[in-house]
Amino acid sequence: MLASIGLPTCMEGMMYPVPFATPEQVIEIAVWAEKLGYDSVWGNDHMTTQKYVREQFSTPPNFWEPLITYSFIAAQTKTLRFGTGLLVLPMRRDIVVTAKQIATFDQFSKGRFLAAVGVGAYREEFEALHPSWHVQRGDVLEESIQALRVLFTERNASWKGKYYEFKDVEMYPKPVQDPLPLYAGGNNPNAVRRAAMYGQGWMPAGMPVEQLRKHIATLKETAASLGRDGSKLEVAPQLICYIGKTHEEAVERFQRSQLYEHLISLKQSTLKDQAGIDLVQANLVGSAAEVVEKAKRLEEVGVTHLCGTYYCADTVAELKDQMQVFAEEVMPHIA
Repeated sequence: MLASIGLPTCMEGMMYPVPFATPEQVIEIAVWAEKLGYDSVWGNDHMTTQKYVREQFSTPPNFWEPLITYSFIAAQTKTLRFGTGLLVLPMRRDIVVTAKQIATFDQFSKGRFLAAVGVGAYREEFEALHPSWHVQRGDVLEESIQALRVLFTERNASWKGKYYEFKDVEMYPKPVQDPLPLYAGGNNPNAVRRAAMYGQGWMPAGMPVEQLRKHIATLKETAASLGRDGSKLEVAPQLICYIGKTHEEAVERFQRSQLYEHLISLKQSTLKDQAGIDLVQANLVGSAAEVVEKAKRLEEVGVTHLCGTYYCADTVAELKDQMQVFAEEVMPHIA
C-alpha cells in the first residue's frame, strides 16, 4: 500500500495555524517527503478564505496555487509524484487553459502528476469567484472531466456542452502519461460513480472502514457494469494522522488541532453524511501500533493508497517530525 502526505498549499487557517509555511518551507516539506520514501505529495486548491477561517483569524491565510507550486518542487526532486487533493475544476472556468497547465507540468516532471478532482468543499468559495454563475457544481465537474479527456486524447479537440465550448483545439504536447491518472474525489455516491466511469481512482476523505468497504464494492460493481476492470482502480482515502507515544496522548493532540476544527466544519458539506462518526476511529490517530493496525484494516477492505495524509501540527518542525515517525514506525509494516 502506497503512503503519501498532504502538502500545505492551501491549508492555513483550515488545517494549520496562520501563518504556517513559507514557499521555502513548502518545498522543504516535499523534499523531506521524498527523502523519507513517500510516494507523493497532495496539495489542496482554494482561491479565497472561508467564512469560518475569517472569523477565527485576523490575518488572511496564505494559499499557494498547487500547479505552480509543484513546478518549483519538481525541479528539486527526482521520484516524488504530485497529486491534487483536490483540484476544484468548477472554479476554473477555462478548461483548455487548465488542460494546458496539467499537460505542461506532466511533461516537465516526466510523468509525475496525478489529478484528483472534485466540486470543492465550500460552495461559498465558488460563489465568491462566480457570483452570477448559478449552476450545479457536480454537473460542471462531470462535464469538465469529459472535456479534459477529449483535450488529452484527440489531435483536433472540439467540445460543445452546457458549460464548456471549444473548437478545433490542437493542444500539444499531451501529458506524458496515457491516460493521465485521474481520481474522482468526494464521499457521496456521485463521486464513486464518476470514479467508476471516468477515473483511475477514487479519493474519499475521513471515511470509516465499514463505509469504505460498502463504497468500494459499489465502485467495483459499477465499473464492471460499464465494462471496466474495477480491481485496477485505486482507492486512495485522505485521512488525518497523529502518532503519539500512547493512545491518550494522540487523541488529546488531535482534538486540539486545527485539523480537528476543519473536520467539524466539513460536517456541513463534505462530511454531512457522516455527522455521527467517531473522528478518532475514522482517522489514523493513536500509538504507532494502533495506526499500523488501522492501516492494515484499510488495506483489507480494498484501500491501495493512504493518500494525502494530513498530520496534526502547529509548526513545520512538528509536521516533519510526524512524517518521520510515520515513515519509520508505520510504513515498513504496510509496504
